[in-house]
Amino acid sequence: MTLQNSISLKGLLTIGAMIGIFLSANAQSTSTASPSQTSTYQMPLGNFEVIAISDGTIALNLHTLLHDATPGELDSLMQQHFPDSIAQTAITAFLVKGNGQQILMDAGCGSFFGASLGKVTTNLLAAGTRPEDINAVLLTHLHADHVGGLVNNGNRVFTNAMLYISQPEADFWLNAANKATANKRAQPFFDGAQAAIAPYQKAGKVKTFQPGAQLFPGISSAPSFGHTPGESFYILESKGQKLMFWGDVIHAGAIQFANPSITIDFDVDLAAAEATRKKAFTDAVKKGYWIAAPHLAFPGIGHVKAVGKRYEWVPVNGGGVVTKVSR
Repeated sequence: MTLQNSISLKGLLTIGAMIGIFLSANAQSTSTASPSQTSTYQMPLGNFEVIAISDGTIALNLHTLLHDATPGELDSLMQQHFPDSIAQTAITAFLVKGNGQQILMDAGCGSFFGASLGKVTTNLLAAGTRPEDINAVLLTHLHADHVGGLVNNGNRVFTNAMLYISQPEADFWLNAANKATANKRAQPFFDGAQAAIAPYQKAGKVKTFQPGAQLFPGISSAPSFGHTPGESFYILESKGQKLMFWGDVIHAGAIQFANPSITIDFDVDLAAAEATRKKAFTDAVKKGYWIAAPHLAFPGIGHVKAVGKRYEWVPVNGGGVVTKVSR
């Protein structure tokens, strides 16, 4: 077994153990069946085209994962929106076409999380893009549900793509020594991150950047630290229009829009993630730009509005092209 294959296997075993912890064991739940879901959604933004690419959905036990709710608040919010504790959570990547480039924002789970996920490549093909057509993959952060789709059996899926990772994010996850000192929320993700990125490092296909850097014409970055130590927003701007790719600012829309102080076990730094989320919500309401959020209901594109002391998600409606391929 090669070192690369050993790392990949270890990453998969670690992630599999993590999923066993986080998923509900209640086979009787009526909400664990993955619902029918469209697979791509296309919309223009200035001179660019943005296509949401579904990776599938995963059932998460929110009672196990969420933190910092007031007494009784989580039960009340969940009763309003879910039949039980289990919520189907989307995972979505976003393809940006323009200026002769095809740029992917995150890459989905690949084979890391089971059969209900790992559909990014199939749905890219449905949208008319082959993996080898991708020029760059901009990674918001290195959790397995955002990087697992980069590899297949230890090999690069996007053979012509350069990966872009913020320097603080790469410094944290790609240094194996950090795993021993990281907190328990971070430790399960190190092996998967390294397994997904290693083939691109070997091929010289990884670029790091400082938070806030301009990466391409019309595409810039901004720090969104907290969920992970180096997570990045990506901002797409053209002809006076703006869309911000949020990464994992929010996971449980019905809960965290109602109370942005509620955090989730996937956040490496709970307090910093909460602060980043509140700042992101405030800015999105004030400036009114589009948001792309990979864990909100597909296609995960919409606006945020304030309603009293709470926030609400206003999903995109119409104006795009929807196709159904895989579920």
